[in-house]
Amino acid sequence: MPTFTEADIMALVSPVFWPFLRILAVFSSAPIFSARSVPVRTRVALAMLIAICAQAGLQDQVVVSLTDPQALTTVFQQVVVGIAIGLAVRIVFASVELAGEVIGLQMGLNYAGFFDPSTNSQTSAVGRFFGNTTMLLFVVLNGHLMVLQAVVASFDTFPVGGAALESINRMRLHELGAVVFRYGLWIALPMIGTLLFINIVLGFISRIAPQMNAFAIGFPLTLTAGMVGIAMTLPMLDGPVIALLKLATEMFTG
Repeated sequence: MPTFTEADIMALVSPVFWPFLRILAVFSSAPIFSARSVPVRTRVALAMLIAICAQAGLQDQVVVSLTDPQALTTVFQQVVVGIAIGLAVRIVFASVELAGEVIGLQMGLNYAGFFDPSTNSQTSAVGRFFGNTTMLLFVVLNGHLMVLQAVVASFDTFPVGGAALESINRMRLHELGAVVFRYGLWIALPMIGTLLFINIVLGFISRIAPQMNAFAIGFPLTLTAGMVGIAMTLPMLDGPVIALLKLATEMFTG
């Protein structure tokens, strides 16, 4: 009768268990995957399926037993790296939504705010519209596959058994805050320039012809110009989204 020792069992379980934890952490923090509409059981099952399928592309990892004193540190490392990948991908959505908030502020539509139950936050109509458009682009541009590729490649960049704090230091997540504002303003810059020009023209009109009510014509004009500008610049949104996706995934692919 064949017998199995603890070392034999850990040699079979460890290569699947640690990738499963990291992938599950990604699904708990990344956009779309972490949505409330996705059941927890589905995330767990999908994470286990991907962890098993990824074994063919993973290099040999360090076998860490679940009863080993290093197991708690390894769990912390997998969770930290997985959450970091999810937050880096969320930067893509945050940048585009920031652009939508800025455009909505210039258009005067930020008063049309509402509570978004999916994010538990107050958002504007333009920001939510840009966020939903980014979500569709994320799927169309195979962003979900890029995320999974980054997760698998992260096991080469941040192998199992490494220090979690050292991994955080190498990822330099603190630089992502500047990325949000840089790309957000890059996306919103054409609309900001157009609406600023319109406001300057309205200012000159109000000074040249004080009898004209600039406020009465200002809001319909900026609203119309904003709608036309969004319709013209929206087809070019794929460029910044692709650049953001590459920036987010290259951080973990080495």
